[in-house]
This record gives sequence, C-alpha cells and structure tokens, in this order.
Amino acid sequence: MQEESLETAHRNRRNMLLHGTDWWASSDLTMTAAQTTYRQALRDITDHADWPNLSDSDWPTKPE
Repeated sequence: MQEESLETAHRNRRNMLLHGTDWWASSDLTMTAAQTTYRQALRDITDHADWPNLSDSDWPTKPE
C-alpha cells in the first residue's frame, strides 16, 4: 500500500474509533480516566514512532 493511502486508511480507522466513543463525552456522562486516556491516545496515534506503518498492537486498547 502506498504511504499516502496507508496514512489515509489509518486516519479513517482512528476517526471511526473516536466516533464510536463520542457518546462517552455526552454532557450528562463523566468519562473515566481510562476512557479519556484511550481517546487521547487515538488522537495522538499520528505521533507514534512507527506512523504510518502501524501494526494492530500499536493501537490503544479500548477500555471496557
């Protein structure tokens, strides 16, 4: 996969994962520290040392 396409794919994955947790940030809910950390890790994924050549283990683990 070309580097630009790989970056786009990873950004799309990141955006999808963030979107799936947007409800955590509703005004009537309080996020846990783990949820806040997870969302920040997703935002910071482009700063990862291996970006954009990430493996599955490079992605943060979603808290339960």
